[in-house]
Amino acid sequence: MHLAEFDNVTLRDNTTNCLSIDDFRNQVYSTVYSIITVFGLAGNGFALLVLVKTFRQRSAFHIYMLNLAVSDLLCVSTLPLRVLYYVNKGQWNLGDFLCRVSSYALYVNLYCSVFFMTAMSVTRFLAIVFPVQNLRLVSERRARLVCVCIWVFICTVSSPFLMTGQHLDPATNKTKCFEPPERRTGGGLSKLIMLNYFSLVVGFVLPFLVILLCYAGIIRALLSRQHTAQRQKGAGSKAIRMIVIVMLAFLLCFMPYHIQRSVHLSFLSQTATSCSELVYMQKSVVVTLCLAASNSCFDPLLYFFSGEGFRRRLSTFRSTSRTQRQPATETGAQPPLGRGTRFESSTLFQSCCFNRPATLSRSCCFNRPATLSRSCCFNSLSQPMNAQL
Repeated sequence: MHLAEFDNVTLRDNTTNCLSIDDFRNQVYSTVYSIITVFGLAGNGFALLVLVKTFRQRSAFHIYMLNLAVSDLLCVSTLPLRVLYYVNKGQWNLGDFLCRVSSYALYVNLYCSVFFMTAMSVTRFLAIVFPVQNLRLVSERRARLVCVCIWVFICTVSSPFLMTGQHLDPATNKTKCFEPPERRTGGGLSKLIMLNYFSLVVGFVLPFLVILLCYAGIIRALLSRQHTAQRQKGAGSKAIRMIVIVMLAFLLCFMPYHIQRSVHLSFLSQTATSCSELVYMQKSVVVTLCLAASNSCFDPLLYFFSGEGFRRRLSTFRSTSRTQRQPATETGAQPPLGRGTRFESSTLFQSCCFNRPATLSRSCCFNRPATLSRSCCFNSLSQPMNAQL
């Protein structure tokens, strides 16, 4: 499954008079990986900070977003090693261990992203199409269990990437990484073809079909509820944004890579090829692998534009950070709530209880359970209450 990087080393044996694309490969990889590193670290790092700081507001969707952000950060943290390799014209100087880890991390992130997006799509499908059953089927505990299963499964099936480390290329006397040490033919090529079809079906086709079915159900449910309340329209808009972003990620990042990888393997089995075909195939390897790696930059868009309450979390994070930077005497903040309170901050409690409308029940603010105050306080603003104060 090192097929995406089977470029010059694999194809050079077929035609010795063809021009090398080493310069093209080194320039494109080093440039694109640098851009992905900057945007991936900034976007996913900030998203992870917000998700961790607002962890008390966790839900099943939040658990999936958190794991997806961790996966992306692990991947982009290894991309600078690839940049150094291609800046050094294909010379690896960082040791065998980092070579194996760098190859492993990219593909673990690729397929973890696919499965976490699938889990998020199923969660959104259940919330919109089966809202009653969703309360029973979807929980934080089950989301954590699903995430553990995804990590274990992907890390296990991606283990072949740990088998190939650095090696010395006798033709150039350079220490190579991300490239196979010899041309794979016969049984070796047949094994690679089987591995490719396994990862193609399990890692792309099946998740993609699940996502398509979920989105078809979501769209059908939304079209049948055109005259619902405004609150349901908000849920529908979040679902539509999620559909657009996830489909773009699959169509732009994952699909070209998997199609090209399968075509590449078929191409390797041919005995007679022209130089133009070789060059085209090698360049397509470079482009599609860059597109696959860029999925780390799409995920922050998924958090912000379709994440369940992510913008509310961001607002809470900003308010909390601003309050912590100001002296207590200046803000007039009240003592924080008990540790058991998951959603409220002292600012929210103060706003609900001490600036409450006249119709707000005293029991809501002063005799409240930790999980009651939010719904009680906010519902009182829109629904009149006849409680005696």
